Amino acid sequence: MAEKKDLNDLYDYDDAIRNEISPALLCGTDEAGRGPLAGDVFAAAVILKKDVRIEGINDSKKLTEKKRSKLYDEIIEKADAYCIARASVDEIEDINILNAAMLAMRRAVEGLGIKPTLVIADGNKCPDIPDIKVRCVIKGDAVSASIAAASVLAKVARDRYMEELDKQYPQYCFAKHKGYGTKLHYQMIDEHGPSPVHRMSFLKKYYDKKGSGE
Repeated sequence: MAEKKDLNDLYDYDDAIRNEISPALLCGTDEAGRGPLAGDVFAAAVILKKDVRIEGINDSKKLTEKKRSKLYDEIIEKADAYCIARASVDEIEDINILNAAMLAMRRAVEGLGIKPTLVIADGNKCPDIPDIKVRCVIKGDAVSASIAAASVLAKVARDRYMEELDKQYPQYCFAKHKGYGTKLHYQMIDEHGPSPVHRMSFLKKYYDKKGSGE
């Protein structure tokens, strides 16, 4: 059985990168909401103070909603700088979800009050950010404290946005499934049809399959 990773390793990983760069302004960025059938895609960028340790920080997908919410407030309070940005459903439909996620991450980084020396981005594709070096880190939200912090901010911000959409479109139960393709969500789409915040490109296969009688 693999040994459980010490969460302090997330900070050690960032410290090692800071030692490579000058000034040591390291930014982590991550997105939330690439998979759902509805809603904008969100991203966050975070520059953490080198000497600050936020207890319990981790990949947002491994945390409870209550823990994410608590960490969200603490990250915002203790970060040197942070920014949360998004790309709209129209942009997702126009340039595809991957490019829209990259756009949201770029907006988040460019929205920081401090210009980072290096950006580390979760995944195997990096956003193109003029005049700033960017490095991809596969599964970065599980190895870097900065990326993990960004993943928490992006996830909590998007979940709260979906809860607001739930008030506008209560028939879709967005607060329950956050736009993901659950059985309940598909049932609501069948009953009410798609809403203005649904990603029609994501629903194309579903409607094609229904139309073929499969």
